[in-house]
Amino acid sequence: MTSNSEIIGKTTIAPEVLVSIAKLTTLDVTEVSHLTTPIGNIGHFFNRSASDGVRILVEENTVYIDLFVVLKRDVNIRDVSHTIQSRVTRAIQEMVGMEVGRVNIHVEDIDYRNS
Repeated sequence: MTSNSEIIGKTTIAPEVLVSIAKLTTLDVTEVSHLTTPIGNIGHFFNRSASDGVRILVEENTVYIDLFVVLKRDVNIRDVSHTIQSRVTRAIQEMVGMEVGRVNIHVEDIDYRNS
């Protein structure tokens, strides 16, 4: 019989899981139109992937996130950015138990077609 304090094994989290959490949490913010690849990154234009719009770096169990967003028109960019940062931070911490070093928001464009 093992006690609860014994370590039985280890859990590894694929970077794609962190990308998915960050992406879905960001897209759940009403004022976000969509995520996009950074402007000027032509290499990604031909090599699109599920991580488009999200960059994740993990160093010593701390997650650093860059999100490249297109926001809907007539929104307060600062407020939306803070909302994204707090929601993504909370989602990562609660779902995978990792610390978040920072969540950088890069507003790449405003979507004037949607309101």
